[in-house]
Amino acid sequence: MSALPIAIIGASGQVATALTRAAAERGQALAIGGRPHVDLTDSKSVAAFLDSAAPSVVINAAAYTAVDKAETDQAAAIALNAQGPARLADWCASSGVPLIHISTDFVFDGRKGLPYCEDDARKPLNVYGRTKSDGEDAVRAALAQHIIVRTAWVYGPDGSNFLKTMLRLGAERDVVRVIADQTGTPTCAGDIAAALLDIAVQIEGTKQAAPWGTYHLVAGGETSWHGFAQEIFEHAAKAGFKAPKLEAIATAEYPLPAKRPAYSVLDTAKIRDAFGIVLPPWQKGVAETVRMLAP
Repeated sequence: MSALPIAIIGASGQVATALTRAAAERGQALAIGGRPHVDLTDSKSVAAFLDSAAPSVVINAAAYTAVDKAETDQAAAIALNAQGPARLADWCASSGVPLIHISTDFVFDGRKGLPYCEDDARKPLNVYGRTKSDGEDAVRAALAQHIIVRTAWVYGPDGSNFLKTMLRLGAERDVVRVIADQTGTPTCAGDIAAALLDIAVQIEGTKQAAPWGTYHLVAGGETSWHGFAQEIFEHAAKAGFKAPKLEAIATAEYPLPAKRPAYSVLDTAKIRDAFGIVLPPWQKGVAETVRMLAP
C-alpha cells in the first residue's frame, strides 16, 4: 500500500462515510474533501484540494442523488453529476493519478429483463440517470486511467436511505405499503467501500497496466422494494423495532416525478474476474445494518 493518501471526494454521503470508516480500520491514509471546503462544481476548489493532498488515487463519492428533485433541479444535478466528474478527471489526467468514479444502475431503462452487463446500451429514464451517464462519458473522454463503478440501491447506517426510511415508517405506522414491481439489488455502503479500497490498492502506481474501464458492483441476488422491506422488518422485529404490516403495491399506485427502471439488476462477473471482488448476498448487509441501528 502506498504511503500517499487516497483522496475521497464527498465527505458526508453514505459511501464516503463508509470509506472513512473502512480506511480507519485498515490504517489507510485518506484525504477527505467535501463541501463547503471542496466544491465539485468549482475547478479551482477541486485543484487546490487535490494539489495539496497529492493522492495516489482519487475516489469520487460525491453525487446529486435526490432522484425526484433532479427532475426540476436539473442545473444542480448536471453540475454535480456530469460537470463535477469532468473536473476531477481533468485534474487526474494532468497529474497522472487514477480516478475511481461511482455511477448507478439508473443509467439503464430496465427493459432488458436480464442482469445488465457493462457494455449494454444506456437509456436512462430520468434526469438523475442522464446526468450520471453524462458523468461517465466525461470521465472516459478525459482520462484513460479510470475505473467507473456502477452500483445500486445503496443503504447503510449513515445518511438517508430506504432501510432507514422503512424503520422510521414502521415505528410511525401500523401498515406500510411498498412497491413490488421494481427489481434490483440492495447493496450495503460498507461493502461498496471495502471493494473500492481494494480496487484502489490494486490500481495505485500501476499506470497503464491496470484493467481500466467500467464495472458493476452490487451484492449477490435480487429482490423488489417490497422484498427488501420484508427482509428489513424481519430483522427489525428481532432487534426490538416495531414491525408493521407490509402491503405490496404497484408502481402505478405510488406515482413519483422521476421514472424508475422496472428491472435494474447488474451482472458482476467482470469485476470478479478483474479484481477478485464478490460481494455477499444482499440479505447479509440488511441484517448487519439493522443490528447496527437497533435501539
